[in-house]
Amino acid sequence: MSIALAAASFVPGLAIGSFLNVVAARVPRKRSIVSPPSACMSCGHELSWVENVPVISWLAQRGKCRNCGAPIGVVYPIVELVTALLIAACFLAFGWSGTSFVAAFYCATLVTVSATDLSHRIIPNVIVLPATAIVLVAMTALHPSLEWLLGSLGAGAFLFLAILAYPKGMGMGDMKLALLLGAMLGRTVPVALMIGMAAALVPSIVLLGRHGMAARKMMIPFGPFLALGGVVGLFFGDELLDAYLSRF
Repeated sequence: MSIALAAASFVPGLAIGSFLNVVAARVPRKRSIVSPPSACMSCGHELSWVENVPVISWLAQRGKCRNCGAPIGVVYPIVELVTALLIAACFLAFGWSGTSFVAAFYCATLVTVSATDLSHRIIPNVIVLPATAIVLVAMTALHPSLEWLLGSLGAGAFLFLAILAYPKGMGMGDMKLALLLGAMLGRTVPVALMIGMAAALVPSIVLLGRHGMAARKMMIPFGPFLALGGVVGLFFGDELLDAYLSRF
């Protein structure tokens, strides 16, 4: 049953990913996500439905606009594919349940803020704060407990203290993203935070090796790493936390 649900949700997930590309491209520029219709960012050519099929259109056009030949970034099909895979994974993991839909919404939000942070170095309040409120209310309604509120506040406080200790390392957008992680993950949010921080160390070490102390001035968006931790925490957080606690 879960496998069938996951398969059935994949194509709608691609369509959702296509919409998330619009959100990620327009919200940081404070443009409407409803109108005008999707168009080439270079020449303004309005895309037909043939040019707007998730993943397939990008491959068929070899990553270029059919009108002007301007390159279309590989981030577009990646967002579509990752969104579809994550939504399918939610239904595979949680079946047909309210939790599946909340988890799918949560994953879609993580993909969107990762895209905006990578391209614009911003995690928009207009995306992450309403998403946090929706997830917090939904998880509390589905699984009545203070766990979700405490997880959200605890994760936000942890990142806030980290910002105070090292303000150049991350921004307030990252703290607000931590609120979302805590609202969804509850007690397992520490797993997400630790994985996110550990993953962020990899490019930091690479930059340090290449550029020495000058690497300290190079900005690395932290949002995608937090999002990675948030995804791992969603699907494997309980197992990882229990495995860690069992050692003591």
